[in-house]
Amino acid sequence: MHEMSLAEGVLQLIEDAARKQQFEKVTTVWLEIGQLSGVEVEAMSFCFDVVTRDSIADGARLEIISLPGTGWCMECAMTVPMAEGFGDCPQCGGHQFR
Repeated sequence: MHEMSLAEGVLQLIEDAARKQQFEKVTTVWLEIGQLSGVEVEAMSFCFDVVTRDSIADGARLEIISLPGTGWCMECAMTVPMAEGFGDCPQCGGHQFR
């Protein structure tokens, strides 16, 4: 479950920002997660709740913004929407993406 290490990283960012900006409590965290990231949203929410216990973000609401997947087609040089990390380019039918 790599969501646990991701949640720990998010908490570290929150704590670093709290030190620099001198705030004492976090009530909401907005997190963008890309469709192709492989992150399970439910697992991320659970892990966030676990790692933020007894921290500056204890009880904070996690708001997840789901971003659509995109890829750059190497054949037609277009940025196109992608639901998976593979498939056909909707513009040219190509199969090579970045």
